[in-house]
Amino acid sequence: MWGGAILICVVALLLLRKFSRWLHNWYNPKCNGQLPPGSMGLPFIGETIEFFTPHSLNDIPPFISKRMQRYGAVFRTSLVGQKVIVSTDPEINYEIFQQENKSFLLSYTESFLEIFGQESLVKHHGMLHKYLKNLVLHLVSPENLKGSLLAEMDKATRKHLNSWAILGTMDVKEGSSEMILEYFAKKLIDYDEMNTSPNKKLIHNFHAFMDGLISFPLNIPGFAYHACLQKEHEAIIKTRDYKDSQLTWKEYKSMTFTHMVINETVRLANIVPGIFRKALTDVEMKGYTIPAGWSVMVVPAAVHLSPGKYDDPLQFNPWRWEGKELHLGSKTFMAFGGGIRLCVGADFAKLQMAIFIHHMVTKYRWRVIKGGDIVRKPGLMFPNGLHIKIYEK
Repeated sequence: MWGGAILICVVALLLLRKFSRWLHNWYNPKCNGQLPPGSMGLPFIGETIEFFTPHSLNDIPPFISKRMQRYGAVFRTSLVGQKVIVSTDPEINYEIFQQENKSFLLSYTESFLEIFGQESLVKHHGMLHKYLKNLVLHLVSPENLKGSLLAEMDKATRKHLNSWAILGTMDVKEGSSEMILEYFAKKLIDYDEMNTSPNKKLIHNFHAFMDGLISFPLNIPGFAYHACLQKEHEAIIKTRDYKDSQLTWKEYKSMTFTHMVINETVRLANIVPGIFRKALTDVEMKGYTIPAGWSVMVVPAAVHLSPGKYDDPLQFNPWRWEGKELHLGSKTFMAFGGGIRLCVGADFAKLQMAIFIHHMVTKYRWRVIKGGDIVRKPGLMFPNGLHIKIYEK
């Protein structure tokens, strides 16, 4: 009897010792160099709960800003079971993107891949990713945008906005999702096959994904911005022989202020909480070591909303882009990612928004009647949608 009790005590002590060692390693991760400062949070769950706490869109996420103040621009944490180095440093972010497929590899959680599918473009690397990227890039290439896509997008936008006006009220989030599906997703799915089981699932996933991506600049604050947009687009119509002609590529490229508004919109409305990579080897950056196997999260919002990079960063101010080259990506502008993973649909997205703005400001009046609240959890969510009253001028 005593022998059994002693054995149980010995086993319990051994397990306790093993757990204590594991706990020590959890709070003090091994590293061949100097780890960034930070906290690994609670065992197993890390700091995941705080990371997913909903917050407003109008500032750097509290989870990030609080740790920036405590630890600096680079810190460590643990999220959804992964050891993570978080970077809000533009120089480090740029270097991470430049070392894609060398020192770093794209890495997303399984929950994210469930949205895109296990065989999606974001899952693949190297030559296969390059091949798939070129296929998509061909679909939304400048030549295709100038040609058939511009005409089809213009036609679809007119049709949907007209149907919105007939209905009188519309949830912009839902309506925009339908619009984008019509002139993009149908390029990938044959119309006669839209109702097959696999494609119904794809369309369902598309709508679920778009729930967090819709970011049309409908709620542009201030009369001055709206007046400038209207003036620019009415000037385009005045130069036409027929005012209801289809939008041309030349007209699109002439929309200087519109492009400034779009840039400012995507700067403020960062749709992703972070861009993830995984270190393939130990990487030294600015005195810190990113250990092999650790995830890295680049946080665009921390740069886009930084007073050190943008004057009065929380203010919607399209004129901050006046006279500047409107690049798709730079060290301080990562709305479309960076490096070889720069979003292949960036030009498509900007054209889509410009066409939408063109028809909205020249043909319609609208006002928000319900919703419009945007929260992050940590991706964008529209808990009450964005309902507008819309009618023709």
